[in-house]
Amino acid sequence: MRAVITVVGKDRVGILAKVSSICAACNANVNDVTQSVMQDMFAMIMMVDISRISCDFKEIQVKMNQLGEEMGLQIHVMHEDIFNSMHRI
Repeated sequence: MRAVITVVGKDRVGILAKVSSICAACNANVNDVTQSVMQDMFAMIMMVDISRISCDFKEIQVKMNQLGEEMGLQIHVMHEDIFNSMHRI
């Protein structure tokens, strides 16, 4: 099982580190990352293996939402099945 994490907002130091720290704390393995900085805007997509997470998937979503509020970012965590279903319609 995998999840897609997207992050968008004003660029600043530590975004990737803080998002990946939450993943590590929940035992979610980051498989792939793509990020880009356009002028002062940061955009990132992560593919994360959640098959062995040590917490509820909802807990990861809540932690990422809290981080997004703290850092002024839009962070979305979506289960791969939902992501795939949305893009088939």
